[in-house]
Amino acid sequence: MNELKYPIGKFEYFGMKSLDERDEAIESLLLIPFVLRQEVEELNDEQLDCTYRENGWTIRQVVHHLADAHLNAYLRFKLALTEENPTIKPFLEAKWAETPDCKKGEISISLDLLEATHRRWNALLRAMSNHDFEKTYFHPEQQRIFTLDEALSLYEWHGHHHIAHITTVKARKGW
Repeated sequence: MNELKYPIGKFEYFGMKSLDERDEAIESLLLIPFVLRQEVEELNDEQLDCTYRENGWTIRQVVHHLADAHLNAYLRFKLALTEENPTIKPFLEAKWAETPDCKKGEISISLDLLEATHRRWNALLRAMSNHDFEKTYFHPEQQRIFTLDEALSLYEWHGHHHIAHITTVKARKGW
């Protein structure tokens, strides 16, 4: 069950070891919407409404969740860059995934939103200084501070984590 829930493993952060590692994370983050689109573009509604694991979200919900979560992440970066260690607003992602737009909505809208968000986020990340990546925000649910370097790593992992949900169900089903 843990392999289905965390197909690429749980997120672990060991710090950014080099500027090259940061650049690789930024490039990987930029590509997430394109990889996601490629994985879902040929799926029909029945396939999109298939869950990736028992009691898990449907592929459709995963696509919408990525758009919601990464838009929130981008906004967290903007807050951290413009305020001193702001307290971010968490969102109830499980409840968001149950809203009508996520349960039955067209994925093309969220794919476009995710791509636009990542392009804008990429422009921001590429313009940030080393000092900017040390800026922080406070996550009240987790009761801890995140640096923007850690947040970059987290959301790069997050995108690939959910893409792996989709690729593993596709492989299991032979799609």
